[in-house]
Amino acid sequence: MDHDQHHPPHADRHHDHASPAARHGGVSWSMAMTATLHCLTGCAIGEILGMVIGTALGWGNVPTMVVAIVLAFLFGYSFTLFAVRRAGLGLRAAVKVALAADTVSIAVMELVDNTVVALTPGAMEAELSDGLFWAALLGGFVIAFLITTPVNKWMIGRGKGHAVAHAQHA
Repeated sequence: MDHDQHHPPHADRHHDHASPAARHGGVSWSMAMTATLHCLTGCAIGEILGMVIGTALGWGNVPTMVVAIVLAFLFGYSFTLFAVRRAGLGLRAAVKVALAADTVSIAVMELVDNTVVALTPGAMEAELSDGLFWAALLGGFVIAFLITTPVNKWMIGRGKGHAVAHAQHA
């Protein structure tokens, strides 16, 4: 059987909805790592600030983690929001880009990081001055980075996640 009778030519099978990276051989690990590091920076600032606030005020684990997670999302989104606003996007469009670019990445990062902290024996009871507190938190960030990078690579390759923000920078 003739292959072309059953399948349209290659160019007709693919839509132009894919990102330029997806159309041109995929996304580099370097690009995915940069996007993840960008996201992790905002998350880490928010998460650490939340943990410090909750611990310093003597809050329990649940309220401290809730504040840390909320601040992680807030700071994570704000990094992208400021970048795309600087690129000339209006506030409403910039908010949409930040939500599209970072929601999955931050959610994965927060899930992994908080799971690591929660499963590290003694970490939830540790004080700010304890090395265990910082080791669990920083270790969680490292593991979150390693798990989130492939997620971001996959999303960017499909024109989603940080690809949305990168399209606004170009």
